[in-house]
Amino acid sequence: MTSTIKDVAALAGFSIATVSRAINAPHTVSPATLQTIRTAIDTLQFRPSPLGRQLRGERTRLVGVVVPTLSNPVFADCLQGIDELATAAGFKLILMTTEYDAARERHAIETLREQRVEGLILTVADADTHPLLDMLDRDGPHYVLMHNDTQRRPSVSVDNRLAAYDGVQRLTAHGHRRVLMLAGSLAASDRARQRHLGYAQALEEAGVAPLPPVEVDFNAPELPDAVLAHLTAHATRPTALFCSNDLLAMVVMRGLRRAGFSIPDDLSVLGFDGIAIGELLAPPLASVATPNRDIGRHAWQRLVECIGGAAIDRTSMILPHAVRDGATIAPPATDLHLRKA
Repeated sequence: MTSTIKDVAALAGFSIATVSRAINAPHTVSPATLQTIRTAIDTLQFRPSPLGRQLRGERTRLVGVVVPTLSNPVFADCLQGIDELATAAGFKLILMTTEYDAARERHAIETLREQRVEGLILTVADADTHPLLDMLDRDGPHYVLMHNDTQRRPSVSVDNRLAAYDGVQRLTAHGHRRVLMLAGSLAASDRARQRHLGYAQALEEAGVAPLPPVEVDFNAPELPDAVLAHLTAHATRPTALFCSNDLLAMVVMRGLRRAGFSIPDDLSVLGFDGIAIGELLAPPLASVATPNRDIGRHAWQRLVECIGGAAIDRTSMILPHAVRDGATIAPPATDLHLRKA
């Protein structure tokens, strides 16, 4: 009876996808894994017709890129940085988006592995406790994370905690003491958690207790009525808002204006990411700026070194951030403003 790739996978103890990559792109799996699979192939006398050519290491020159969304210019900027270097090096990119959904992350990674990509560049929800990254660590291909703030995985990011701390310090320097943070799901995002820690540290050092964060859907084009009411009601109204990304800050600003509030006269707003469109707003958005295109470029450089045979560097590369001044921050509103209905 003729053996199949499924038989090889069962004997070797690996998935069919891993066996396929060992056959079609052996440079993307570890030497130990490759040897185990080759032993199983020999034992079962598994010999598809193109095997000899494939085992000599034919390359796909494909790299997969997985990001949450392209509606946020942060990830588009990262992709631009990757594509510039990938094109120059003769590689092609396969792009998939996940909308911050764990099931879509799994589908994207599994799909790209089936396409025999030579490496992956990813932004995932939570890098430290991600079983698919554990699988990639074990079975390949090589990967590098973008923006994920982790000490356990190869990544390129900013120090999200310090960046948020510096931004909120700018608010406290203007005299703000009632600062509220708006973010996506803290449970699902390592970046949001680190930014919240920085927010809390800056307020505690200013001698005030941090307010409980308000979590919102990053994909929603409008603020929920309940959130807008919380931001504008006299009893709960902050004097400043720290939004964990710039798109959220823009949604917040539009909601406040529609409710009859002026920025920064009634509330100050600080974003995070430093996307270029924020400077075109009226007033221009103050933001914690991250070097997004450079993050993509450095992620590519680290990945292509691994593809070329360099030792895997599992440390986090931290790039510098900056607090971009804008006209959305001013000293706290007067009592007259705070009494505004």
